Amino acid sequence: MPGADAPGPPASGSGADGQGGRMPRWLPRAMVSALLLIACFQLGTWAFHRLTGLLINVLIAFFLALAIEPAVSWMSARGMRRGAATGIVFLGVLIFAAGFVTLLGSMLAGQIQNMVEDFPKYLDSVIKWVNGTFHTELSRLEVQDSVLHSDWLQRYVRNSASGVLDVSAQVLGGLFQLLTLLLFAFYFAADGPRLRRALCSVLPPAKQAEVLRAWEIAVDKTGGYLYSRGLMALISGIAHYILFQALGIPYAPALGVWVGLVSQFIPTIGTYLAGALPMLIAFTVDPWYAVWVLVFVVVYQQFENYLLQPKLTARTVDIHPAVAFGSVIAGTALLGAVGALIAIPAVATLQAFLAAYVKRYDVTDDPRVMGPRPRPGGSLTLARVRRALRGPNEPGSPPSAEAERAPEDSSPETLGDAPSETSGDVSPGTRDEAPPEIGGRRGDEDGGQRGEGREDEGPHPRR
Repeated sequence: MPGADAPGPPASGSGADGQGGRMPRWLPRAMVSALLLIACFQLGTWAFHRLTGLLINVLIAFFLALAIEPAVSWMSARGMRRGAATGIVFLGVLIFAAGFVTLLGSMLAGQIQNMVEDFPKYLDSVIKWVNGTFHTELSRLEVQDSVLHSDWLQRYVRNSASGVLDVSAQVLGGLFQLLTLLLFAFYFAADGPRLRRALCSVLPPAKQAEVLRAWEIAVDKTGGYLYSRGLMALISGIAHYILFQALGIPYAPALGVWVGLVSQFIPTIGTYLAGALPMLIAFTVDPWYAVWVLVFVVVYQQFENYLLQPKLTARTVDIHPAVAFGSVIAGTALLGAVGALIAIPAVATLQAFLAAYVKRYDVTDDPRVMGPRPRPGGSLTLARVRRALRGPNEPGSPPSAEAERAPEDSSPETLGDAPSETSGDVSPGTRDEAPPEIGGRRGDEDGGQRGEGREDEGPHPRR
């Protein structure tokens, strides 16, 4: 019957609708995985922000361990245990730091004491100037009473009293961070071989050699940077101490140490920042002494940049001044004062990695790369200047061969000026022709232009 077959198509459609509305099997697992990833990301972000201080301390300790690694290895190679050698190095660093802080603190304490003792004199001079200028009748007792009974001074005292606990907490926190840093640095330096062995044990042999090479580069660059800067700081401190002592400026040893350290470990502007404090103290003795200090600071900076620094840092850290300044700015923006201190060793290590692993090619001899070539006349003039600097020849003797070859070495266009080995002097009209023989190779057979017929032989080597 027709009515019996009617319910067939709706049943098939309902089954299709039920199968199409069913949830895919992978969807619940994908949702759970996404939620887990989001939770892990949030947990990692929270942990990173909470552990930022510890990570910075570990980074500083690692660079400090790299810096003292050469000294520790040198003492360890002579029979001393690495733990004892690391302790001796740290003891020396701590003694030097304590001496510097003591010298600087005594200088500041002396200056503050002098300012407090001379404050009544300064106040009397200011009151005298005000009375004479504005025709007032002020006295020191009235000014002192008004200042002592003022509201702002009382509020300042109350705020300072309440902030003593905060200052104490900050001091204790700084001491704890310093202890943490020294502890990590001691472990990194004393257990350096064990740490490298543990790191290489999880790597294949090929990767182990690369890791050890990278570690060696980091040690060489970081230690070389700190040692070269320390030596330049010593030289700078001694030179400035001699000047301060000769001028009779007070606290000459502390000022010499201050100038040496600040000028070397704060790049580019450290010299002028270090010279500001001695200039101020010298100005209190005699204004002309401040001028002499400024002149000496500028002259010594030029001597250091052009004579001393290239010899000391040629084999340790050779960084362009603009790169050094930019790295310090970037390190300060990322990690503050800590980033400014470790920026240059980190960039030096990165530069060494690039020099070791990046393949370099010879640059084409193109004026757009090498710059415009000097004119032949200029080359001849330069040759004459070199000949005059080397010393004139005896009267009647021919010029030296090096002086004759100076135009050839300076510009390829002057190759035609030199006499040929097979014929006589070349006339000026044949300057564009190739020489018969350069460096053991014969020129083109047809004697055409420079660029013709040389594609198979390649460029001739320069003489």
